[in-house]
Amino acid sequence: MRLFDSHTHLFARDFQPDLEDVLQRAREAEVEKMVVVGDNFRHSAEAVAMAKAKPKLFAAVGVHPHDAKTVQDGDCSFLLGLLGPKVVAWGEVGLDYYRDLSPRSVQQEVFRIQIALARQAKLPLIVHERAAQPHLTQILLEERAGEIGGVLHCFSGDWPQASALLDLGFNISFAGNVTYPSARPIQEAAMKIPTDRILVETDCPYLRPEPERKGRNEPAFVRSVLRFLADLRQIDVEELAIATWVNAHHLFKIKA
Repeated sequence: MRLFDSHTHLFARDFQPDLEDVLQRAREAEVEKMVVVGDNFRHSAEAVAMAKAKPKLFAAVGVHPHDAKTVQDGDCSFLLGLLGPKVVAWGEVGLDYYRDLSPRSVQQEVFRIQIALARQAKLPLIVHERAAQPHLTQILLEERAGEIGGVLHCFSGDWPQASALLDLGFNISFAGNVTYPSARPIQEAAMKIPTDRILVETDCPYLRPEPERKGRNEPAFVRSVLRFLADLRQIDVEELAIATWVNAHHLFKIKA
């Protein structure tokens, strides 16, 4: 079984003491490839450096909505300078009205700017959304984001929200939060996502899946997310592993 963790933050301070051990445990869990996702300028550069240094790692560059307030005119062009063969997506970008760490109008403006840059770079989007529907869908429509596609990562909504994103041509990715007892709406959506549009991720070091929910998450635990989803969808785990492997390669335009 070959697994693809489509969303990690391996540059996080949590991983600095034992990154090589983390990567070894991932290999032992059959996690063969991972995307290291930037969430600000510094982390995007670190993600690219990690991907260049490790053959099984790939990178995404972008500014998270939490950091939108730090962006000045022209700043995002810095991200264009990071592009190269190992950069496979633009993200993590989007809207977060749950924490509101940046003004909503600023989040929207920076999101639009980055969609335009992703279109210029011909890269799919890795999108973050929390408590921001329907504004997120509206912006994706207005900016013609469906032309480059992407994935709504760490999905935390319900089936109508997932359906709207699928209609735009986006994929849906599930993380450890789908395993939580309180996640019934997420689980109901996960049962309905077409097999050719579903991805799995850890979003590590966050969102360690059940049953060992506390503590640092890491790529090896994407296996737990996959098994939970396979049981939920009542399909063979190997079948879902193959589907998510193929879907990730197709979305990110990576040769299998």
